Amino acid sequence: MSGDGKGDVTKEELEDLMKRVAKRDPNQPEFLQAVHEVSTTLEPLLLKNREYFEAFERMIEPERAVQFRVAWQDDKGKTHVNRGFRVQFNQAIGP
Repeated sequence: MSGDGKGDVTKEELEDLMKRVAKRDPNQPEFLQAVHEVSTTLEPLLLKNREYFEAFERMIEPERAVQFRVAWQDDKGKTHVNRGFRVQFNQAIGP
């Protein structure tokens, strides 16, 4: 978490958060775009209220991520294996 929990958030703190997210998830362009769009929309609120900024930091970190394999057979009978992912950000409404 950033800062001391008091006062306004600086523009630099918000930019630093975006850089950390981009570094953590460089191969997720849709996720990065969504985080950028939400942060841009909420920027006035996030900069004025540290509690909202800290909640935003927690929201963009998943609670859990599950990776699994999916085996399937194409029309020619060849078997393929792909990876599947399920990323959950909040369990408030169930698993």
